[in-house]
Amino acid sequence: MAVTLVLGGARSGKSQYAEGLISALPSPWIYLATGEAGDGEMQERIAEHQARRGPNWVTREAPLQLAQTLRDAGDRPVLVDCLTLWVSNLMHAEHDVASACGELGDALMQRRAETVLVSNEVGLGIVPVNALARRFRDEAGRVNQKLARIADRVVFMVAGLPMIVK
Repeated sequence: MAVTLVLGGARSGKSQYAEGLISALPSPWIYLATGEAGDGEMQERIAEHQARRGPNWVTREAPLQLAQTLRDAGDRPVLVDCLTLWVSNLMHAEHDVASACGELGDALMQRRAETVLVSNEVGLGIVPVNALARRFRDEAGRVNQKLARIADRVVFMVAGLPMIVK
């Protein structure tokens, strides 16, 4: 197992950096997408990501069942993008985030292939004004902490530059 967690803020270069890590390995590569195209702007973001990736990527959608989809990937290199959207999806569907994160951790520990996880670092800003936003920030922070403990490497992206944390 080799797990890398790539953290950073919005437009920090997380996804491109993560794609570079996976694309250095033999293809085909599996892209586990957690985002859903709920509106036109999100459709454009998804299309931008897909256009940047080439034909060697196999996209699988995993808005909620991330652990099982990761298990189904077998021994192929996997990029999960992104954990914060996954947390948002879980909260919206009223799933237990801690339990789902535990299942994801178990699935990661069982993998024998490279896995790169992308997540937003949401704890560097102001305290959100409403309870739901504070809960999201807290849940995402706990998920990042748990997966950082499991990960072999943790990279924090700042302005497109990787900072190796672990």
